[in-house]
Amino acid sequence: MKYHYYPGCSLERTAFEYNLSTRAIMASVGADLMEIEEWTCCGASAADATNYLLSLALPARNIAIAEKANDVMDILVPCSACYLNLKKVTQKARSSPEILEKINSILAEDQVHISGRMNVRHLLDVLSTDMGPKTIRHNLKKTFTGFRVAPYYGCQCLRPYVVFDDPEVPCSMNPLIEAAGATVHPWNMGAKCCGASHMNTKMDVGLELVAAILKAAKGADAIVTVCPMCQMNLEAYQQKISRQHCEDLSMTILYLPQFLGLAFGLSEHQVRLELNLSVNDSFREKFS
Repeated sequence: MKYHYYPGCSLERTAFEYNLSTRAIMASVGADLMEIEEWTCCGASAADATNYLLSLALPARNIAIAEKANDVMDILVPCSACYLNLKKVTQKARSSPEILEKINSILAEDQVHISGRMNVRHLLDVLSTDMGPKTIRHNLKKTFTGFRVAPYYGCQCLRPYVVFDDPEVPCSMNPLIEAAGATVHPWNMGAKCCGASHMNTKMDVGLELVAAILKAAKGADAIVTVCPMCQMNLEAYQQKISRQHCEDLSMTILYLPQFLGLAFGLSEHQVRLELNLSVNDSFREKFS
């Protein structure tokens, strides 16, 4: 298993634990991650509001570097926002020769180009499709027997591109969680929005959305995520939300590769659990 690896900006800073735990579990299963050389920001959400062509050219540059490097066709992207931006470029390149020509005219300054042949894949796609529960069970060193885990997908790894899961009723994490020995928490909030950047612009809206998710997760030992923005929203505002709703809504929030890494026998430090903002003592005691 070989993949070009695009970490993106968040995984270099606020979601560093997502980056390191992803690298750790992929190494555990023998996968080769080749970080794209001199990768740059994909534009996040700001580029599209500034200039549409810029919002395509920025992620396209990273795809072009990967395409030039070798014959490996898959680009693995853990961040859902980055995945969406890079995926959009490949879709546009394949469907619109005119847009492809415009993108390549910009990339020519760096002496690179895209053809539209690369496959941009979310980490969850790779874990559920290429690895699957069989690989999880094969690498299992410590099980989560007795744990109830709520899978949270968020929006951007599922929409608008329907690739590896049902965007309305996603279930791709379920076999992975069960392979690690845990029970999947029954709920219908896995694909609901966490508010995303509304936490900065319309916090009251964001807080209510996160509150609904945390309330639905009551009874679970943890929520697992695959998105830096979702992770931040779910773990950073628990005390504020608990005070507003006059109930304890504290909940352990883990990235999926952290959860799997612990099941693979990796230490808390190897998956950088100390960087998480919300890991309850009860979770640690139960797993110890």
